[in-house]
Amino acid sequence: MATRVRATPDDLYRVPEGGKAELVNGEVVRMSPTGGLPGYAGGEIFASLREYARRTRSGVAFPDNVGFTVDLPNRQSFSPDAAFYTGPAPGMRFPAGAPVFAVEVRSQNDYGPEAECALAEKRADYFSAGTEVVWDVDLLGSEVIRSYRAVSPDQPVVFRRGELANAEPALPGWALAVDDLFF
Repeated sequence: MATRVRATPDDLYRVPEGGKAELVNGEVVRMSPTGGLPGYAGGEIFASLREYARRTRSGVAFPDNVGFTVDLPNRQSFSPDAAFYTGPAPGMRFPAGAPVFAVEVRSQNDYGPEAECALAEKRADYFSAGTEVVWDVDLLGSEVIRSYRAVSPDQPVVFRRGELANAEPALPGWALAVDDLFF
């Protein structure tokens, strides 16, 4: 019987151009492209984070499809839809360590009991890796953003249309109008 070799971050560099993937349980897990509205929302969050980074010089904002390497028993990377990172400058490599703030924008297949379980597991991994705040962005629900914090991971702060969402305590003074996530 052949022994399967565990994938490494170097294997992520070989995912075809435009492909998105994460390392979970030693395997490259491909992720499907996102739809229009989720892509737009992720872009709006990134643009706001980029302005915050320029203003505060406190870190770097990253858009979708950037891999962050971590060292957890079951996960070796994340690829959030937007993120804010305060670790060492990565150059051409993946940033080492988790972002302080990560955004997961739900796509059309991110609904139902199985998806809820997977999202909860991923949030737990983010917190284990050092992320302070994780947003679960649900563009189909009335509770558009559920902001989970490492200090109280089971008690999200909910933001709806007409409100300003924040990522406290990870990003002091940063806020985004929930309405900006929609066309």
